[in-house]
Order: sequence, then structure tokens, then C-alpha cells
Amino acid sequence: MAATANPSMHMATANPCISSSRKIIKPSTASFVTKVKRAAWSRLTSSSHLSSARLFFQNSTSTPARFEKVVTKAMADASENKPLPGLPVDLRGKRAFIAGVADDNGYGWAIAKSLAAAGAEILIGTWVPALNIFESSLRRGKFDESRKLPDGSLMEITKVYPLDAVFDSLDDVPEDVKTNKRYAGSSNWTVQEVAESVKQDFGSIDILVHSLANGPEVTKPLLETSRKGYLAAISASSYSFVSLLKHFLPIMNPGGASISLTYIASERIIPGYGGGMSSAKASLESDTRVLAFEAGRKHKIRVNTISAGPLGSRAAKAIGFIDMMINYSLANAPLQKELHAEEVGNAAAFLVSPLASAITGAVVYVDNGLNAMGVGVDSPIFENLDIPKDH
Repeated sequence: MAATANPSMHMATANPCISSSRKIIKPSTASFVTKVKRAAWSRLTSSSHLSSARLFFQNSTSTPARFEKVVTKAMADASENKPLPGLPVDLRGKRAFIAGVADDNGYGWAIAKSLAAAGAEILIGTWVPALNIFESSLRRGKFDESRKLPDGSLMEITKVYPLDAVFDSLDDVPEDVKTNKRYAGSSNWTVQEVAESVKQDFGSIDILVHSLANGPEVTKPLLETSRKGYLAAISASSYSFVSLLKHFLPIMNPGGASISLTYIASERIIPGYGGGMSSAKASLESDTRVLAFEAGRKHKIRVNTISAGPLGSRAAKAIGFIDMMINYSLANAPLQKELHAEEVGNAAAFLVSPLASAITGAVVYVDNGLNAMGVGVDSPIFENLDIPKDH
């Protein structure tokens, strides 16, 4: 569970300079060569160039500092075309856009890392109010430890885009949001505008990941949920995927793939997971099947969703009982072990890779098998049964 539902950037330099007018952090460009060590795959030599997204600071100072932010973008050389030994997940030469990453401990971040480890170029869409903090943390190296990939290198994020997937176009944005200080200074952050920006910057993508959800009344039982709260959950958690795919499909290369994240509450009763979020996840899964048909027929794009088990991310803590769900899973799932975000990330990397070229319209469970259980075996009712337990 993440985002009340599922629920790199290697900074080479940061050059301070003085600005007396607009408080903007402008991008700079440079190039350098970095060697990426291989674990079990062939050695790659990457030449990196720099790109960035603008940051905006709203704090008032007399002489605000401006930083020229450096972001690396890996571009593999001719060895990119060499086949890897065995049966690897190979995403070299692919470009992915991951919507809904705002910190380094959720499923979206884990998916980005797994795709990067497989060789994909990473673009990220971050909720506008969280953009400054996220990019500041990246720039200051706060995420460096969690950016480490299996081969010891750091995940690189080519560009971070401001995004609010609740709004399809600027015409949909109400005036109170346009004038909200958390949005001040940012631009081109609606779904349509972000897709256009990515097209202008890179031309096309191969992979689209939807890792965002929000239910403003998630702690309320369904019978106490307002119409406004219910529809807000559907809009942010389900229709946002439809909108993203609709606007990005024209720039997705044939043979590409899209992934979203769902939760078992779509089909089973999870008391406490309210506010219309269970309905939103059910809608997301239904939409996955329909979109798989439409996107497959029209654009040769595969569409799947991962039903992930509970994870103690910052966003998931908003529902208030995530630790209980983690403990329940440990006690009752066929595999009695903690679910790690990277396991969901690795499943996503497989699903968007050529190895899964015949898989579309599927709900793939990555939850230690908890979805298969019909009862909770930790109930006192079963205390006399000889049920194996991992102590």
C-alpha cells in the first residue's frame, strides 16, 4: 500500500550564485564519462550528459542563492547491442516515465531502481507540492544510499517533472489551485502538459508506470464517505492512470508496456481501508483489462497491474494501520517473511521487459501469497491444527 492507497540523480556539482530577482534554480549542462561496473552482465561504458528540471523556492530572502543543478543521464555505447548471457531482464535502450515518486521508500522508487538496474533511462513525475523537497534531497545526496544499484553504481534520474495527475489540462485546474503558493512558480504540470514536455525533451518513451493514489477520506468507513471524497479517490487513484496512458500513448514506442499498482482491497474486505479507496482499486483493475485491449489493438502496448502487499512507506502510514497489516501478512501469508519494495520493483521490471511480451491485462500478485488465503490462520480457531509456523 502506498500513497494512502498502496497502497539519479548523482549530483556532480552544485554551484551557488547570487540572484536578486527570481528565486529559480536553473539547469546547466555538461558532459562527462562514467564507468558502470557490471555484476553478471557485460561491461558498459557510459558517456553522460546533463539535464534537469527547474526548482522553485518560495521562502523570502534578501539575496537568495541560486544553484545550478547537475543531473546525469546514462547513454550506453555500442556494447548496448551485445546480448547478455542467460535469460536476463534487459531494458537497455528503453526509457521509462514513473509517475508518483516523491521519496525514496515507496514502491515507485523501488520500481525506478529495478528498471534502472536493468538498463532503462529514468524520468520521474513528482507531485508539485513535493517537488522542491524531493529534488533538494536528491541534490544534497540524502538519497544516495537508497540509490545504490546491485552493481554498486547509483541510480541516475535523467529528469524530474512536476506533475499533478488529477488535472488533465490547464483548463481543468481551479483558480484556487492555480494561485496556491505550493504551486506558485511551477508550470506545465498537468497530465497533457507533462506528456508534451516529455515529447519535446526526449521524443518518446517505452515504459509508463503509474505509482500514485490518494483518498482524502481513506480513514472513513464507506458509509461515512462523502460523494466528494469518494470521487476524489477515484480521480486520483484510478482515472489518473487512464489519463496518463491516454496522453502518453502517442509517444510510446510499439512493444512498450505500462504498469500500475493496486491492492487486495479491490476484491476483499479490508476494514479501515475506506473513503472509496477499495472502489478505486477495483476500478483500476477493471480499467487495466479494458486498456490492455484498447492500447494493445491500437498501439501494441501492454497494460498490467501489480497487486502489492502492505509496505510501511510514508504514504501508506496515512491509513493509520499499516503496521497491523504488515504483521497480519507475516502471520498468515504462505511465505512468512517481510515483503520488500525491491521485490515489487523486480516484478515490474519483468512485466515491462520482452520476457513478458505475451502478458497483458493481468493482475499480478506480489504479496508473499496472502491473496490466496481464505482465512487468517493466526485465529484461535486453528490453534489445535498442526499449521507450520516460522518462529
